[in-house]
Amino acid sequence: MINSLAQELNDSLKGTTPFELLSDLGQRMYFPKGIIAQSGEAKQLGKTANGTIGMTVIDGKPAVLNALHKLTPSLNANELVAYAPTAGNPELRTLWKENIIKKNPLLADKNFSLPVLVPGLTAGISYLADLFLDDSKPLVSANPCWDNYALIVQARRNADFVQFPMFKDGKFNVQAFENTLSEQAKSGSVRVLLNFPQNPSGYSPTTDEVSQIVSVIKKIADSGAKVMVWCDDAYFGLDYEENIEKQSLFAHLADISPNVLAVKIDGPTKEDFVWGFRCGFLTFNCKGLTDAQYDALVKKLMGTIRSSVSCAATPSQSLLLKALQDKEVEGQKSEFRKVLENRYKKVRTFISTHTSSEIEPLPFNSGYFMAFHLKSVNAETLRQKLLKEYGIGTISIDANTLRVAFSSLEEEKIDIVYNAIYECADALAAS
Repeated sequence: MINSLAQELNDSLKGTTPFELLSDLGQRMYFPKGIIAQSGEAKQLGKTANGTIGMTVIDGKPAVLNALHKLTPSLNANELVAYAPTAGNPELRTLWKENIIKKNPLLADKNFSLPVLVPGLTAGISYLADLFLDDSKPLVSANPCWDNYALIVQARRNADFVQFPMFKDGKFNVQAFENTLSEQAKSGSVRVLLNFPQNPSGYSPTTDEVSQIVSVIKKIADSGAKVMVWCDDAYFGLDYEENIEKQSLFAHLADISPNVLAVKIDGPTKEDFVWGFRCGFLTFNCKGLTDAQYDALVKKLMGTIRSSVSCAATPSQSLLLKALQDKEVEGQKSEFRKVLENRYKKVRTFISTHTSSEIEPLPFNSGYFMAFHLKSVNAETLRQKLLKEYGIGTISIDANTLRVAFSSLEEEKIDIVYNAIYECADALAAS
């Protein structure tokens, strides 16, 4: 049954690509005119008294324990313990949009939604799955990929998870990508997730490869299929080679076709080195969408937030806003990026001077990770041997893929770790 408020949003979106792509849950979703909406009105108009929000208020301010307040003296009571708006701190959302445009000049003259703050990028992906996936609407992604995608898509939404081989001859496999999307397009719609820099491989496409990827998407859209592209930009900006495309795929897809709905999934988690803040953003673009239609789409997203966590944590948003407004923050981030780049180069040097008949490094040039393809040895068996005999932790992504997070390896330990990996793999292959 579709609520009348959901129907209003559906009516606003009818005739657009976002509406055609909505899941069964997405069509039912809405943002209620309940406590949150009524409290918002009272905040503006309730000058005498405001008896709407379930907070303890003293002298017109939220009560805050001194034990907490003394830990964060730069935050006032509202910035520390008050509820945040469902879609996030408006000032932070605006600043994040401004920063997206600075990092992606192609977006300067494009109309796209104000980013919605979600409690981490993982939650953002889960919310997109709620809105756009069900047992008749699969999601396409690369193989290998982050294991959480399958958990969200298959276990939570009971949707098919379709994968294409990501690499061929050391490059992004454009042909496999096109073949898979073309097959999906026979149903009339395609939903594809692309993650650059990629987890687990640590690969970002070159400028030429991005051009080819965009060309494939436009070709599918021009055929009449509705295409949704999820741009997982969790590691955006962490690139270490000159030929990598510097702007997000989202920037290249913005306004490419009325049949393409692009969504940027990003946040400060990796970009700003605040892993535990659990702040992410979802930003939408579809050529020809009006502001009212973007608002309808955002309200559906707000409904998924409201019906799950209600809102994201306030202190993270407040601290992030202040940090991003600090004139010194970019220089500080540059220092950390340099640390990552130096570790990448150290790994690259090792890989280029060592060979094994059993393991082959997947292409990598960016991000936090690199991964090995294993030919006959099982990745979990290798992981267990490294952990138990050498005290070295790695991740088995699947039977044939072992991921190494060089981001967390001090430079002096890189040769030790990689020597052990090669030795263990060869030993297992020989046994």
